[in-house]
Amino acid sequence: MKSIVIHGPKDLRVEPYEEPRNPKLAPHEVRIAIKAGGVCGSDLHYYHHGGFGTVRLREPMVLGHEVAGHVTEIGGAVSGLALGDLVAVSPSRPCGACSFCHQGLPNHCENMRFYGSAMPFPHIQGAFRQELIADAAQCVVANGLTAGEAAMAEPLAVTLHAVRRAGALLGKRVLVTGCGPIGLLTILSARLAGAAEIVATDLSDFTLAMARTLGADVALNTGTEPDGLAPYTSGKGTFDTLFECTGVAAALVPALEAMRPRGTIVQLGLGGEMPLPMMKITAKELDLRGSFRFHEEFALGVQAMQQKRIDVTPLITHQVALDDAERAFLCASDRNSAIKAQIIFD
Repeated sequence: MKSIVIHGPKDLRVEPYEEPRNPKLAPHEVRIAIKAGGVCGSDLHYYHHGGFGTVRLREPMVLGHEVAGHVTEIGGAVSGLALGDLVAVSPSRPCGACSFCHQGLPNHCENMRFYGSAMPFPHIQGAFRQELIADAAQCVVANGLTAGEAAMAEPLAVTLHAVRRAGALLGKRVLVTGCGPIGLLTILSARLAGAAEIVATDLSDFTLAMARTLGADVALNTGTEPDGLAPYTSGKGTFDTLFECTGVAAALVPALEAMRPRGTIVQLGLGGEMPLPMMKITAKELDLRGSFRFHEEFALGVQAMQQKRIDVTPLITHQVALDDAERAFLCASDRNSAIKAQIIFD
């Protein structure tokens, strides 16, 4: 079967991949013909730089963790899945045995195996391949959706988890900094949770136009309008909740001026270490909360899409064939023309 393998910076190849273990299914496993896969920011880091931070490629690795496909074979102990089902495949495989798994925090599993990760060695191979053997527990039936929609379940789950971390949003005023895929999906998730007003900021007019399409009440280009948030700083600030989706201090720090006392900051962006004005956070009694990955939100996201409570289709701006996979990475790298680029594996 064909797969998408990164060998080093700008060295992406479509090449054969053989399952490095017995191809016969275990009782709890299913075989999936992958149909669609989305290019994520971490995939782009491997493509452009060979890794991120201290995480570096040390061997060729199959990329990808946002995938969906059809079930073609079912293990003997599997229930709830049928041949031909379209499934969204969660890339998270917590061990279920460590202390955090036992505490109900599987997203913090000490032995997490996440598709397409160079953190451990040997690397954990990704899901950008024509055929994938997965645990049935990773699969959520997504019948009624397109494969492209189902492949959006993973980034959507990230934002649903962040909204859960924020606490009650019903009637709240929300600020979203950064309108990449995660920021845009956060707008959808915050609206689903009952936010009364959503303001979005970014440096790209293209992504800000998408933010308006998805339901942002106001979309501000803080590059061309550096004082765009000034009206929201009156008194001691306006916003109840900030979802920071850039991972860049230049986006976070000005947003703090617009936060009301005892507001909540949820940090999603993973751009590296950030200097924080702790005295301002302290004086305003702001709650600073991290948000990392997801677990049960994966199935909730699929359900929300099936019930038409969330529509991710506007975010899928590009779909390219497997043999032209590198074009998807180039498209996804251009934030002035693309939101989510997907690879079609047919």
